[in-house]
Amino acid sequence: MPAEGPHPKETGIVSLNPCADAILAEVAPERLMAVSHYSHDPDSASMDVALARRFPATSGAAEEIAALAPDVVVAGTFLPPATEQALRRMGLRVVKIGSIASVEDARAQVRELAALAGRQDAGEALVARIDAALADAAPDPSGPEKPVPALIWQAGGLVPGEATLVSDLLAHTGFTNFSVGRGLGQGAVVPLEDVLADPPSVVLNAGAGRMQSHPALAVLADRTEPFDTRLTWCGGPTIPQAAGRLAEIWRELR
Repeated sequence: MPAEGPHPKETGIVSLNPCADAILAEVAPERLMAVSHYSHDPDSASMDVALARRFPATSGAAEEIAALAPDVVVAGTFLPPATEQALRRMGLRVVKIGSIASVEDARAQVRELAALAGRQDAGEALVARIDAALADAAPDPSGPEKPVPALIWQAGGLVPGEATLVSDLLAHTGFTNFSVGRGLGQGAVVPLEDVLADPPSVVLNAGAGRMQSHPALAVLADRTEPFDTRLTWCGGPTIPQAAGRLAEIWRELR
């Protein structure tokens, strides 16, 4: 849902979405009154936790948000209807941002939130940083001639589908999404046995489950690279980190 555009008197934003937390903390920190509780938790944050903890955190309860007296509440599309209705009855403006499936979506999301905060210049600066990181991470012609199949293997064996940001990032950095090549969609599960029987060129180990640490994976030690699962969640400032890590892995293949 696109933002309606900034209102002159808007000065305070409460974010209930960890991806919005990271973007707003960079483009409009002076307007960010609180972040979601996810960003204070190292296991769920997509941004630096020390930075996130400079801002108060909210659990998302309507009464707690109202006490902060923001002008705008930024939330994801899964905001409970009862919470949304309560916030609107209190006279608070609610802006919901959707999930992103590509780098282009990520650019648009940055611009949307920057415009909401009246910080378009800061938004364009972040977009430029994203574009520079992707340019730096583009495959070197001296490396592998064809894109390298890479399995992003998350906790429980979950894999990302084709229409996901991380799949698009793979394409920008010299890889293909191995699970998509096997006809698997978002949220599909690849068991350990399948990884061992039909190993991809690279396993990006993005989980801390039993499968990801199973001793049998020792036979694929030269194909397995750790990949912080937080780099698979959000756009904004996360993209330069993810692109840099993928570029590092790709260059090691040389």
